[in-house]
Formats: sequence, C-alpha cells, structure tokens
Amino acid sequence: MQILTMRRPDDWHLHLRDGDMLEAVLPHSSAHFGRAIIMPNLVPPVIDVDAANAYRARIEKALPSGHDFTPLMTLYLTETTKADDVVAGYESGAITAVKLYPAGATTNSQSGVRDIETVYPVLERMAEAGVPLCVHGEETDPAVDIFDREAVFIDRVLAPMRQRFPELRIIMEHVTTRDGVDFVRDGPDGIAATITTHHLIINRNAILAGGIRPHYYCLPVAKREEHRLALRAAATSGNERFFLGTDSAPHLDPAKVSACGCAGVFSSINTMGCLAHVFEQEAALDRLEAFASLNGPRFYGLAANEAKITMIRREAPVVFPEKIETRSGPVTVFDPMFAIHWDVDTGA
Repeated sequence: MQILTMRRPDDWHLHLRDGDMLEAVLPHSSAHFGRAIIMPNLVPPVIDVDAANAYRARIEKALPSGHDFTPLMTLYLTETTKADDVVAGYESGAITAVKLYPAGATTNSQSGVRDIETVYPVLERMAEAGVPLCVHGEETDPAVDIFDREAVFIDRVLAPMRQRFPELRIIMEHVTTRDGVDFVRDGPDGIAATITTHHLIINRNAILAGGIRPHYYCLPVAKREEHRLALRAAATSGNERFFLGTDSAPHLDPAKVSACGCAGVFSSINTMGCLAHVFEQEAALDRLEAFASLNGPRFYGLAANEAKITMIRREAPVVFPEKIETRSGPVTVFDPMFAIHWDVDTGA
C-alpha cells in the first residue's frame, strides 16, 4: 500500500454557483480543500464588496458541519468598477482578488470587459495596492479561431498589460497552451498560472473524436496533445509559478446536453485522485504537494495550510458517482477515462 501525506490542498479557481447548486457541490470541495478562490460570475455578477460579503455569507451558511473551509472572494471586473471599492475590499480582507472576464468569453461573462484600456485606471490602483488580478485569458474577437484564443490574448492583451503595469500581480487562470506555459514560466516576477485537473488529462479529441461529448466541453476549450503535455510538464515540474485551480464548473445535465451546451467540467469530487494518478504517471508524486498545497498560497502571500491530508493508493479502483443530485437536477462528474486508485483517507 502506498501512502502520501501532504499539506491540505487549496483550489485557486472554483465555481460554486448559488442556491441549490451551491448546496450540492460545496461539500465536495470543502471535504478536501482548505480554501478556494471563488469565481464571481453569478447572475447578477459579484461586482462590489457588498455583493462579495453577501455571497460569502451564503457559502458559509451552506457549509456542512465540521468542514473547515475558507472561501476567498473575488470581484467581477467591469468597465464601471470603482478602484476605491476594490482597494478598500482588499485591504479589509473582504476580497482576495479581482477577476477579468473578456466580455463573451465564457459562462455569464456578458458584463465583462470589452475594451481593456477602460479598466487601466483600476489596474493601476490594483498594482499600487498589491491586489491580484485573475485573468480569463481568451481573445473574443470572432475572427480568432477558438483554439487560438489564448495565444492571441497573450499577444494582444496580456503582454501589453504586463509592460504597462509591471508591478501588477497576475494569475493566468486555467492555462491551456504551450504558449501560456512559456509566457508564465519565462516571464518576470509577479505572474503565475493555474492549471485545471481536466486539462492535464484530456485533449480536444476527448470532446470531438468519435462523436461530440458535451461533458468534456469547457472554456478555454481543450487543445492539441502537444499543449496537454506542456501543461503536465509545468504542473509536475515543481515550478512555483504553477498551481492548482480546478475550474470545477458544474452545470445541470440538460444545460450541458443540449443544442447549445454550456461550457464546464465538474471535477471537485475526484480531483485529488486524478491528480495523484497524473503525478504518479510522471514519476512526480513528491511534487504534488507543491502544486496543490504550497505554490498557490506562496503567490497569494498566504501561509500554507497547517492541516494535512493522507492519500492512499488502493488496490481496487475508487468508486465515484457518475452524477451528483441537486434539488434542480443531476450534474455529471468528470470521467478521466482511467481507473482512479488514489483515495483521500477520511478515517472512516
């Protein structure tokens, strides 16, 4: 039996939604993770500190008894965001970061930024105050191919932003390309990237080869195999600039399996087992703690969790449900297409 003990991990990119969905998915994150950066793309979006405080209260109310979990709130950046509200929220501890969505890039991003220069005054104040910016890095120009959106965003938006605001701390979230990995790895201090569980496992064939599989459809969309391999190399390298952000993004099955299905993969429930499998494949189990538990807090200027978890490699595959139920309907769990033998030991 193999046993792996590590600091309790954090999730630096998580969608908990609200209402029935929040109540159903939260326990699967809070069971394993100590903290999570909570995405603000609700309807309506979380655009100010009052809304962030109210959302945190709903999360804390839904938290199962005995679960030790801290939601780290973010604000949804719009072209009318007030810099004073952002800085005051960060300095008070009400928020941990601000999220940039290019308008139309992903779920509930209609209120996002259309002209990046309109938010430069806010970014300037954020740089001065040390407020991190979480970036959904995709160019939404309809002339840009969906598989090229990340690379084009780097050229058109992110590189000029880094040059204009060298002190701004930026997290390139759910990086999906070799271009993104190279930009972060080789860039100056103050830039990092989160990598999702599913982008370490699937490439675009999982979505399209042999039929359309909507439960593997996400944004940014999975890319070619060469990009997946670049992500695996970055995640398992031990490089401090790369850390876990699951981007676990639940949708009800009818919203996924439809003529215009929603983008998102729900992976909170089996992420740690999937990651241990990937890191074992790469002969890098000794670096899983850095990726899942240490690099994220270091970049955000927080202490690593004192608590620890134990993972056990079981002889028989660990059984996860195909779906979880909410009061509004079922949500399909991410299927990595391999047997998972690593289990988080709950002491039961």
